[in-house]
Amino acid sequence: MPDFALEDECAAPVAGVDEAGRGPWAGPVVAGAVILPRDALPTSLVTQLDDSKKLKKSLREALYADLAAVADIGVGIATAAEIDTLNILQATMLAMRRAVEGLSSAPATALVDGNRPPDLACEVRTIVKGDSRSMSIAAASIVAKVTRDNIMTDLSAKHPGYGWERNAGYGTKEHQNALLQLGVTSAHRQSFAPIRKLLTTSSE
Repeated sequence: MPDFALEDECAAPVAGVDEAGRGPWAGPVVAGAVILPRDALPTSLVTQLDDSKKLKKSLREALYADLAAVADIGVGIATAAEIDTLNILQATMLAMRRAVEGLSSAPATALVDGNRPPDLACEVRTIVKGDSRSMSIAAASIVAKVTRDNIMTDLSAKHPGYGWERNAGYGTKEHQNALLQLGVTSAHRQSFAPIRKLLTTSSE
């Protein structure tokens, strides 16, 4: 379970930063940045914050609501078009920078999940598997995941048939079959190999 050991090594205030949606074939990549009020955290967050991938959807959403009530939260989004223009790594870095810039207070340190540091106006420390080690990064992972899932649910209403409300834009069988039947949408990442292949085939 994550704790505050990493935060204790850093100059405060400390923001945790994480992303959701690097792998899907459709939709944006979303980053969350969170500064936790350590002296005012409700018990639910102290005892249940964890890597968002380990949590059931209902618990993620409940924890997100608790975070929104007490924490300083920033969200950054890089669109599918930006992903195609920049590549997924640079778009992820852009989303992380936007998330930190969206905080109401400037952090002195950013703890970033992974091993690639975004270009931020504060000290940056990258932490591999940070969402299972740092409370702040775990909080950011929940913000990023819940926000992106909600975006994909909204996009599924605009582009029905792909199942994005269930598969979040990942290349599931349902999504693959829909692409063959319905084609590529404006929300798809056209630089990703499976989508690029479909576009190339359809233009021949």
